[in-house]
Amino acid sequence: MCATGRMRRAGRAVQDGAALVVALVLLAVLTALAVSAASTATYEVAMAGNAQYQRAAFDAAEAGIEIALARRAFSTSGPVALPAMPAGDGSAQTEATASFVAVTPVPLGAFSMGADGLAAFHFEIEALGRAPRHAAAAHRQGFYVIGPGGP
Repeated sequence: MCATGRMRRAGRAVQDGAALVVALVLLAVLTALAVSAASTATYEVAMAGNAQYQRAAFDAAEAGIEIALARRAFSTSGPVALPAMPAGDGSAQTEATASFVAVTPVPLGAFSMGADGLAAFHFEIEALGRAPRHAAAAHRQGFYVIGPGGP
């Protein structure tokens, strides 16, 4: 007989409330796992977005170089700036500057062109692409244009 005057079966007094405690511990562990998984998923989504914006900035910088080359606005007197403009789907921007670097005389006969008095005018384009979340990419491309002006 117990203190309350009721009879208990053997071994049952030891188990009173044990199932509740075990259930609460398991519930706490499962809650912690769920919160951890949700936090990890949130970070992964943010990282994927950042990678996407970085790629958009990279593509915008490449587009700036391509646009500057296509416009053929090069000058030996000073840099030629391409103003900022939208690139891609419009969420990114690009801007570029083409600068004159040097002149190199082309050897007599101008390789296979058979012309004398030619020079290679070396230019460099610097392009900057920007996208949301402060993503940026800077690219530099050198090239030369053959034209009159050799020895």
